[in-house]
Amino acid sequence: MTVFDLAIVGSGPTGSAAALGALRTDPSLRVALLDRADFPRDKSCGDGIAPHVIDLLARVGVTGVVDDHTPVPRLRLQRDGARVERTMARPTWVIPRAVFDLRLRSAAQAAGAMLLRHRVRDLRAAQLVTVDGEVAARTLIGADGVGSVVRRALGREQGPLAVAIRGYTPTPTERAGAQTIVFDTARQPAYAWSFDRGDGLSNVGYGQLLGARAEHPNRAVLLERLEALLPGASEGGPGSWRGQLLPLSSGRWPRQEGRVLLAGDAAGLVNPMTGEGIYYAVATGLAAGRAAAQAVRAGAPGTAGVRYRRLTRRLLSSHLRHIAAAARLSRFDPVLGAGLRASARHQRVFDDLVELGLARGHLTPTMIRSLGRELLLPSRPADPLRT
Repeated sequence: MTVFDLAIVGSGPTGSAAALGALRTDPSLRVALLDRADFPRDKSCGDGIAPHVIDLLARVGVTGVVDDHTPVPRLRLQRDGARVERTMARPTWVIPRAVFDLRLRSAAQAAGAMLLRHRVRDLRAAQLVTVDGEVAARTLIGADGVGSVVRRALGREQGPLAVAIRGYTPTPTERAGAQTIVFDTARQPAYAWSFDRGDGLSNVGYGQLLGARAEHPNRAVLLERLEALLPGASEGGPGSWRGQLLPLSSGRWPRQEGRVLLAGDAAGLVNPMTGEGIYYAVATGLAAGRAAAQAVRAGAPGTAGVRYRRLTRRLLSSHLRHIAAAARLSRFDPVLGAGLRASARHQRVFDDLVELGLARGHLTPTMIRSLGRELLLPSRPADPLRT
């Protein structure tokens, strides 16, 4: 068997970022990216790329990821006829995963990662980690998504899940230049979205939390709710509808030990309030890659988990607790309504809410005070639209 310093299962954003983080730390490492899929490949996602992701990639020398795509400057939030729309502090991008993932994987290959077409079925960890008896590595990172084989091999349980469906439809004039989210009061917590790609099409979809005992909605139900919240959105996009399970964060960073690490969706790192996952994928992928590289370089591959925990503690620990609390609060209609009213009154609250939903933000004192005022004085009129 070929022995690698680092094997990464999955070459999507998490796995490619892990390779980049490792090779940026030590370009001499032998790094393998294992994936069963040919690229480019489609994946169900809102396709939103926050500027924080671009910042992270720039730090490891990856540029040009958003070239030839149009930034989206505005965010619109709607619920029961109430609406707030503002310009974000920094624009986002809407880039199909078939494009974004390929660009990131190509950057990892250019940095020196070796791509292996392989469907992983089993792994064993001892002095080396062996994959299906064919590939061996001193360290390994599971970046293989919601159905992670690596997570199951480690005996980790699946956390809370959401389900979403996504398609591409022509962008109507009233939703151009914006990311639109419409909260569903009939199936809370749930929402429909329409994200303008800037090329005449929008990424549209609908997602909802899956309860432990509730019946899982089928495609027809999801499209029915999408149409109810965004009329006309479900009519286009033949062939582009794809479903996806989202592994939501429970608010706790999963324990990481030894030479086998989990990152991104495989670690259950999707924002439970918004469904955002790309930032966590890239951030934890880079951190896991750095940790593995440091451990191998020190001649102690078994310390990769400890190093990974140190790198991610400051990045994620308090943030995960805050988004878990925000997600629980947003399930209550009065709190959600108060949040929209507070965002309509104050740009700072709006900006803090965006940061909390897209990257590593927190429930700030300004946000909490404004939310409390709106809950205590619900009869105060709020402007239905801020620009």
